[in-house]
Amino acid sequence: MPWLQISVDLPDEDPQRLGAALEAAGAVAVTFEAGVADPLYEPPPGETPLWARTRVVGLFAAGTEVGAVRAALARALDGREPGIRAVPLPDRDWERAWLADFHPMRFGRRLWVCPGGARAPDPAAVTVVLDPGLAFGTGTHPSTALCLEWLDGADLRARALIDYGCGSGILAIAAARLGAAPVWAVDHDPQALQASAANAARNGVRETVRVCAPDDVSAADIAADRLVANILARPLQTLAERFARLVVPGGEIALAGILDTQADDVMRAYEAWFTMGPRRRREEWVLLTGRRRGT
Repeated sequence: MPWLQISVDLPDEDPQRLGAALEAAGAVAVTFEAGVADPLYEPPPGETPLWARTRVVGLFAAGTEVGAVRAALARALDGREPGIRAVPLPDRDWERAWLADFHPMRFGRRLWVCPGGARAPDPAAVTVVLDPGLAFGTGTHPSTALCLEWLDGADLRARALIDYGCGSGILAIAAARLGAAPVWAVDHDPQALQASAANAARNGVRETVRVCAPDDVSAADIAADRLVANILARPLQTLAERFARLVVPGGEIALAGILDTQADDVMRAYEAWFTMGPRRRREEWVLLTGRRRGT
């Protein structure tokens, strides 16, 4: 089938956030391109390159309303409406061509993320099957990788867990596959909730993973032993008190989507309720963990 390529170039915006917005608007794949000649750094194999000026490109089905995509981006970007460029593409299996570069990846000791049709080389692996839409949702982004490694090393058996800002559902599904139950996949975007539900069903954990909007998450109904949130630093600071109400005393949190330069501010926002542990780093990204105080 023919496709529609929509490109977004917004220099002062986080490319990963733009990519997430494109996927939520219906993109079947999202890639990153250099907006200037020279890359900011050379990433390790399999990682996502980010440049000083990064163009974010989404692949959509032909017939997609460009105006609807523009409006969805504006909502995701707090009212800012970026300039976009839409170009029709000839018939080709673009999504599968992109998938050719996505291979099974291990996180921690036993957790693997594999594209459809691929198998982890370890027969004892705990596997999440997920075709990539963007780096934040597949494990190739350092923040997602840090969260997956944390989940692999955590005690999740029969533990209630919240994945706040679930996106593709990768963290909620990984937690469920590792034994967490029940698992709440929370997101403000209805399309993210649909994607999480579909991916959970594909991985055989639909009965364990419960998708819901933030307004449906109440401390009166949910007491989480574990909470993971891979979003952005400023929303994480705002959500500190809310997370404290959702996590039981002795429960643990893992916070990601945080640059190293932002980590101190985020940590301070949580210290009133959580005993914060050592930060974990990958490239310029940080994972913060903490344990809920109280009785």
